[in-house]
Amino acid sequence: MKKKPVKNITDRHELILQKLKEDGRVSIQDLSDRMKVSGVTIRKDLKMLEDKNLLFRTHGGGSISNPYKTEKHINEKELIRVKEKQQIAKAATTLIGDNDSIIIGSGTTVFELARCLHPQKRLTVITPALKVALELCNRPNVEVLQLGGMIRPNSSSVAGFFAEDVLEDISCGILFLGVDGIDLDFGLSITNLAETSLDQKMMNAAQVTVVMADNTKFGQRGLGRICSLENIQYIITDDGVSRETVKQLEERGVKVIVAS
Repeated sequence: MKKKPVKNITDRHELILQKLKEDGRVSIQDLSDRMKVSGVTIRKDLKMLEDKNLLFRTHGGGSISNPYKTEKHINEKELIRVKEKQQIAKAATTLIGDNDSIIIGSGTTVFELARCLHPQKRLTVITPALKVALELCNRPNVEVLQLGGMIRPNSSSVAGFFAEDVLEDISCGILFLGVDGIDLDFGLSITNLAETSLDQKMMNAAQVTVVMADNTKFGQRGLGRICSLENIQYIITDDGVSRETVKQLEERGVKVIVAS
């Protein structure tokens, strides 16, 4: 017998919460198919349940766990997914040309790029990250411009108008950007608002933006939104990313490089 649509809002909400209890997450498509109602109706249901603090909305559905990332100290993040970060960094080096100028942002993934850099010809590196500058300051063929400002202990990186003012007069080739969250609806985000504005300024100073992020950053959101996905050209990630995610990103005009 053909299933009847679940029209009653109370029944729909009970079904959604039951599914969440069983699986930990729900998808709009699955719920729409099960209840024979539109995706718009399901989105409204999820919004109402989120407003009641019964779930967290995510891209394409909902989750019982909070998708928003919290800020970790850089020393803690350095110990997480080290192999994947090294693979991503190695892939990133292939985008750098001879006599190039680049910006390396803050974060442990982009710091691995600094460790990989051994250019045969001159390379200018602009960075807000103290650890990146220290790693490269005595490296042959590398000229480092350290952006100024107050250093944030959690990231060992500067933020604020001193750094942003310098970027107003700079134009360079590539920005290698680290993020805490990549969400198809929310875009790119980080956990600290103070660094959001600086990331935006670095994007304005670069011709190309390359996001370096392991697969755990997808479907996550930080407090501070940097930009939408349409504003970036590349994402370099590891082979833990799903094919469907890659497909959706490339449909948005983002070139995805999967490092392995």
